[in-house]
Amino acid sequence: MSQQKPRQRGGRVLDKATPEQVMGLARNLPLTHSVPGKAIGDATPGQLGFLANLFEKENASRAEDLVLYGDVGCGKTHLAIAIGMLACQRMIPVRFFTASSLVMRLRKAKDGNRLDAELKSIGRAGLAVIDELGYLPIDIDGARLLFQAGADGYETRSVISASNLESGRWGDVFGDGDMAAAVIDRIVHHGRILRFHGESYRNRHSLMK
Repeated sequence: MSQQKPRQRGGRVLDKATPEQVMGLARNLPLTHSVPGKAIGDATPGQLGFLANLFEKENASRAEDLVLYGDVGCGKTHLAIAIGMLACQRMIPVRFFTASSLVMRLRKAKDGNRLDAELKSIGRAGLAVIDELGYLPIDIDGARLLFQAGADGYETRSVISASNLESGRWGDVFGDGDMAAAVIDRIVHHGRILRFHGESYRNRHSLMK
């Protein structure tokens, strides 16, 4: 059986980009409307450059980390799914979890003495999407498992996390300030944080008005 070539960080990179460049590249997304114009309009040139690199086909083999942070219902999950679908189109294996479901999966594997095998299975993905980070509390053991899953393949796998908590409150999620600081350090090293804000899409389109 052939081994998947590790994805490496590197290659052609745009340091900066304009909203127009990013929106143009976003037309390649399976869900074009999933790129929230408000978030792009408020992004810095460096953040826009990061998104442009993420959407570029030539950079499909790059390992990048992205945190989508902000209010509920503003498009974080929608954008994460669209990027995941784009990765699938480019033949990159993708795994999607909510934070709580991933912890439950890892805890069950640990109890069954299958943790190493489960981590290897998750590690085969070129992109892991972790949604709802911070929505539900995670005990310290679960936080360590979540950290372990993120640490494995740190240099060769992309991770997209969606959270309603600012990074300064991630200690509440991981139950340990030092562990939260280590996660943030990894993201800052190889990734970006994109902030979402505004009225919830579901509230705007609610029938109960």
